Amino acid sequence: MANETRHDNRLGILGWLAGGRWGIERYLYSIHRITGVGLLLFFMMHIFESSLRAFGPETWIAAMDSLKHPLFKIGESLVFCGFAFHALNGIRLILIELGLAVGKAEEPIYPYRSSINTQRPLLVVIMILSALLILAGGYDFLFLAH
Repeated sequence: MANETRHDNRLGILGWLAGGRWGIERYLYSIHRITGVGLLLFFMMHIFESSLRAFGPETWIAAMDSLKHPLFKIGESLVFCGFAFHALNGIRLILIELGLAVGKAEEPIYPYRSSINTQRPLLVVIMILSALLILAGGYDFLFLAH
C-alpha cells in the first residue's frame, strides 16, 4: 500500500461538468446526468400536481389554471428536449454496455480506436436523431399546440 498514488479532486463540481481533454463523451455524460435529474424533478412535480385532485375540484381547477402560464409552456418544451436527449443517449449507452457498439478488442493505446471508429459514428447518429426529434417536438409545442 506504500506505492498507492492518491489523486485528489481539486476541480470539484467544475471537474464533473467540464470534460476538457476527454472529448464529447464527457460532455454527453454531464448532459445525461443533468437531464436525468431534470426529468426526475418533473415527475415529482407531476405527481404532486396530480395528487391535488384528492383535495377537491376547486383545488384541482386552480392548479390547472396556474399551469397555463407561458413559463410552464417553456418548461414543458424543456422537459421534452431533456426526454428526447436522455432517451436516445440512453439507447446508445445500452448498446455500448451490451458490447454491440464497442468494436473488436484491441490493445488499449490512446487514442482508443474502438471509441473513435465505432462509438463516435453511433454518437453522431444518435445526436442527429435527437436533434430531429427535438425540432419536431419544438414545432409541435410552438405552432401546433393550443
